[in-house]
Amino acid sequence: MSTTLTPAGADVHGPDGPYGPSGGGPNRRFPGSNGPAEQRAALLRLALIVGVGVVVAAAFGVLRTLAVVAAIVVMIMLHELGHFATAKWSGMKVSEYFLGFGPRLWSVRWGETEYGVKAIPAGGYVRILGMTNLEQVDPAEESRTYRSATFPRRLMVVSAGSFMHFLIAFVLLFVLLAVVGAPNDNSTTIGSLTRFPGTSTPAQMAGLHLGDRITALDGHPESTFSDLRGFIVSHADQPVTVTFVRNGRTLTTTVTPVNLATAKVSGVNVSVPKGTTSYGFVGIGPAVVGQRVNPIAAIGQAGNDFGSTVTSVFSALGQVFSSAGLDAYTSQITGHVSAKQAAGQPRFTSVVGIVYLAHDAAASGLRDVLGLLIELNIFIGVFNLAPLLPLDGGHVVTAIYERLRSRRGRRYRADMAKWAPVTALVMVALIVIGLASIWADIFHPPANPFQ
Repeated sequence: MSTTLTPAGADVHGPDGPYGPSGGGPNRRFPGSNGPAEQRAALLRLALIVGVGVVVAAAFGVLRTLAVVAAIVVMIMLHELGHFATAKWSGMKVSEYFLGFGPRLWSVRWGETEYGVKAIPAGGYVRILGMTNLEQVDPAEESRTYRSATFPRRLMVVSAGSFMHFLIAFVLLFVLLAVVGAPNDNSTTIGSLTRFPGTSTPAQMAGLHLGDRITALDGHPESTFSDLRGFIVSHADQPVTVTFVRNGRTLTTTVTPVNLATAKVSGVNVSVPKGTTSYGFVGIGPAVVGQRVNPIAAIGQAGNDFGSTVTSVFSALGQVFSSAGLDAYTSQITGHVSAKQAAGQPRFTSVVGIVYLAHDAAASGLRDVLGLLIELNIFIGVFNLAPLLPLDGGHVVTAIYERLRSRRGRRYRADMAKWAPVTALVMVALIVIGLASIWADIFHPPANPFQ
């Protein structure tokens, strides 16, 4: 599965953004929370909208897709819950905790915080009082601002969102390994058949079917797909006797691997090493089976898999922002290269693309749904720690910078007005990438990585 990049998942927190001024004085009136009757009406409206969405999803047969999208929404709100809970614990004033943006559908006020849902479920936010020195705050509430908190507490609050994503990813990895079973493709059972446009593959010409379990090649026993693949690769253009089991019966056939190093075959996503003159290919893939791991061992393996996924995210980001990556990404957006042709090339994915991926994962099964959620959580966690305002990482760097500039008895506060142009530039870049990704995902949807 290729790494999914989604700037739509970036947790943008600028001076007037989700961590921005609360606007929450004691006399503020909250729409939708003025009385029991209005509360009931707003709740009924929200329930009606959700109900219509479920009915429509059921009518089009995409209830599983809706469930995966709902899981992603919960994931985003758990990110915000990390900021919310640590801010509350630190004594900061949190005035809003919302799902979505735009017009308010429903809200309720408990204590000093308003909780609610807005019309566009493209993310969520919390508002914490006094995130920067640009915000005007009632002197009576200055002690409860983010900017007045100690360095450890400020650092904890701004990094809590990414921490929540990493924690979710680790838990899902453990569940995948210990409960569901991690995907293991080291099987000699045929689980997929490649298609050649306008012609048959060697496997199809030999009469091989899905579910056939290959036991030997030219009389050599085969117990792993990697050994089987190695034998085929080394026997390009040579007839190979295949022994396989189908429905309990042992059968044989002959297949002649095509040489991908010399033959021009479209629609095959196989990388042939440079300088290779012989590379056999028959067009079969292994069946992926779930293999459970002992819960104790799963903890360590989940940690290893988490680390390798983080590394792959950094590698994917590096590829995207390289000159070749930007050129390939531009080609996908303009349609000069199709998503299928660009399979394996990392690309930013918008909310639209995530829905496509959620649909593909839901159709594929729980294992791929967990894999998608794991990758999304790790990517969003890493991306949000980029040291640029208005991302979480920008606030982390600002907190560290202020701590280094502070002297005993004298607290230093960064002048955020000086950083406003850079913040605006980053914000514009995120918007441009987001809009371009939406365009690409609508007209050139991402290839299904779960096939």
